[in-house]
Amino acid sequence: MNSFCTPKEALQKLERYCAYQERCHDEVVSKLYSLKMTSDEIDSIVVQLIENNFLNETRFACSFARGKHRIKHWGKIRITNELKLRNISSTNINLALKEISPEEYFETFENLSQKCWDSILEIDTLKKRKRFCDYLLRRGYESNLVYEKVKELEQDSSS
Repeated sequence: MNSFCTPKEALQKLERYCAYQERCHDEVVSKLYSLKMTSDEIDSIVVQLIENNFLNETRFACSFARGKHRIKHWGKIRITNELKLRNISSTNINLALKEISPEEYFETFENLSQKCWDSILEIDTLKKRKRFCDYLLRRGYESNLVYEKVKELEQDSSS
């Protein structure tokens, strides 16, 4: 398959690419560069994709936040950082985080932390605490939540 195509063919390819799954502008632009489009062609195609509602940064951010929280159980910090990496505006990041209800967020955090705590078979309490905290912080949960939870779980297991 040749990687050179006309702007019209590129537009059709990108419409399918965006219809398959929500995309951010960065993904679309790099895909167009891989199709050897010029900057002017890229600008024109991106505008058409936006006008025809194939590309919508707000929709992408909201879908991304919901998916990463529900499926991968990421916390708000990790979601925010991943969206920033994709050059999503802070307005859209804030809208996306509102997609996760406080109840759902807390419930996911509770389930994940209990599962994590139970799965760490470390006898040394300090090592167990560190592994637990590292895991939840890496997942993007707020440090105050993590440290309160580890205290709570330690008290439960010592009683």
